[in-house]
Amino acid sequence: MAGCTTASAAGSCNKACLEEIADQYRAAYLAHDLSKAPFAAQVRYTENNVEMPFPDGTWDTVTEMPGPVLTISDPVTGQAAIFTPIRQRAVPGFLTVRFKVVDGKITEAEHIISTARNLSSPPTPIGKIEDFAYDPTVDRVEPPAKRLTRAQLAAHANGYFDTLQHNDGEIRGTCFHEHATRRENMMMFDDIKQGFESGRYLFNNRVRRDIVLVDEARQIALGRGFIDHKGVLDTYKLTDGTETKSIFQEPQSWGLLEAFKVTDGCIAAVVAGFYQAPYYTISPWTEEAAEE
Repeated sequence: MAGCTTASAAGSCNKACLEEIADQYRAAYLAHDLSKAPFAAQVRYTENNVEMPFPDGTWDTVTEMPGPVLTISDPVTGQAAIFTPIRQRAVPGFLTVRFKVVDGKITEAEHIISTARNLSSPPTPIGKIEDFAYDPTVDRVEPPAKRLTRAQLAAHANGYFDTLQHNDGEIRGTCFHEHATRRENMMMFDDIKQGFESGRYLFNNRVRRDIVLVDEARQIALGRGFIDHKGVLDTYKLTDGTETKSIFQEPQSWGLLEAFKVTDGCIAAVVAGFYQAPYYTISPWTEEAAEE
């Protein structure tokens, strides 16, 4: 672990250290071999917000990580995140991982995994591994003179979630580049701003969230959260007067880890991992559910 030696000895892990450990995490996960990464003796682990012994879940079933892979890191909090397609034998899926490093050891690991076999009804979006690529702006390191502060990046993420909640056409607390993209479980959406301005997502009753990681160099904020659909909305009108019908007819929630890339003061790209959760699930990582 050449990138970690000095920082880890000091009880912290710099950006190179965290991203090297992220590579080692992926190698260990794919090989089902904990010795390939620096895990602590006790690792707190969840998959789709279910806490379980480590390793378990997809640690036992993953067979391929075909890429591409996006890694972001936050030396201030000692955390990193990984976004990557995976396969479990014949079943493709999209995995998002958040992990924490303390004194050079991984002490926490949080997985959000979505596959074509665990999609909700109505289905959460999922794309095809063969067609998947990240927006090239996401992984770009931004010049220091153009960077926003950690608080400003978190505010953009919260603004996105505020806009998504009770979406009525108003953009709240953030802004979007005209051609901003969003990739959810590998599926591409190229109309973020237009979608929000249409009021298409009025069925989102509540978006509970925590901003858990900020990659200052890449200008990315990572949020953990749930989109709650109460199922009470039936027909409604878009902002242009078009009448439409909600696809959510019963209570359910979508759990997520979602990253927001900011350039020139506005959101330029979004990458998210989603899965269906029982209605009003509360993450084991969140001390208290966010208020509506």
